[in-house]
Amino acid sequence: MKESAQIAHTVSRAILLEKDPENTFFANSKLHLHVPAGATPKDGPSGCTMITSLLSLATKRLVRKDLAMTGEVTLTGRILPIGGVKEKTIAARRSEVKTIIFPAANRRDFDELADNVKEGLDVYFVDDYSQIYELAFGSNGHSQS
Repeated sequence: MKESAQIAHTVSRAILLEKDPENTFFANSKLHLHVPAGATPKDGPSGCTMITSLLSLATKRLVRKDLAMTGEVTLTGRILPIGGVKEKTIAARRSEVKTIIFPAANRRDFDELADNVKEGLDVYFVDDYSQIYELAFGSNGHSQS
């Protein structure tokens, strides 16, 4: 988890520099990402979610409330496969999430799910964080107050 948080911070800084070079949030802020072990077991890092959270904080742009995402991220922004596609899809449905982002490498895992688990969901399969950015924030995202 520690490495995933460090990668998320590095990738977030690079994306912010590309999208908004005048934004000095990361240069002027000290951040500590805390992912407690607690009662919720974690199979692995979800770097794409950490990146999205950091960018939302830095840009003051809200993320869509009906969106769930998962995927490990490399330093170059590539999205790597995850486990537990079925469980994550069911959890998203229970939380009334309408849109899910999965790594492209997990398309087959999702396709093998029962139709009643998949119905009513908009699912995107991505290879790179840039694809997630557009889905999470859109081209004209709303700012936080």
